[in-house]
Amino acid sequence: MSRWIEPIELAGSHARLEPLVCGHRDELAEAVRDGALYELWYTSAPHPDAVAGWIDTALAQREQAGAMPFVVRRANDSKLVGATRMFNVDAANRRLEIGHTWYSASVQRTAVNSECKLMLLGHAFGALGCIGVELRTHHLNRQSRAAIERLGARLDGILRHHQLLPNGTLRDTCVYSIVAAEWPAVRANLQWQLTRPRKPETPSC
Repeated sequence: MSRWIEPIELAGSHARLEPLVCGHRDELAEAVRDGALYELWYTSAPHPDAVAGWIDTALAQREQAGAMPFVVRRANDSKLVGATRMFNVDAANRRLEIGHTWYSASVQRTAVNSECKLMLLGHAFGALGCIGVELRTHHLNRQSRAAIERLGARLDGILRHHQLLPNGTLRDTCVYSIVAAEWPAVRANLQWQLTRPRKPETPSC
């Protein structure tokens, strides 16, 4: 049975995305320790000791629901510096979500996030022919919300008490989207961002 999203490697000037495999475990554990991202309670970054289970869940989502998890490598030295994912895949309606994204602290003020979003959105709207792409984040994750809005995504609404988080709190989820007709302007904006001096970026969205 053919898959809508096949494994693919995406490469740019600042970052490279490659499909997640079990062999990435040790590098992912090292990457998530850079900045202790797992201490940010509203993000999806795993604790270093829980990386193996996190990988198992991501790969199960790939096999059972058509998702495509990636690791992020910095282009200049191939160091693994984060992870991201295409998921909530709706092939019939040509929609998906980009999320489960986190980056090592050492690359949060670089062009890595913008270029990864440019490559992922380009693949979604180009090769996959998406009608729309969603991005979601915690209502209280203001850094992430600001980063998503800088992409040019629009807020569709807020799902109140959408998820029960591991710490027992309830997450209100902000749902943003980019539709195909908006992609050329979003792409131009991302390309422009990659040519100007960098400002701090969000650790997760």
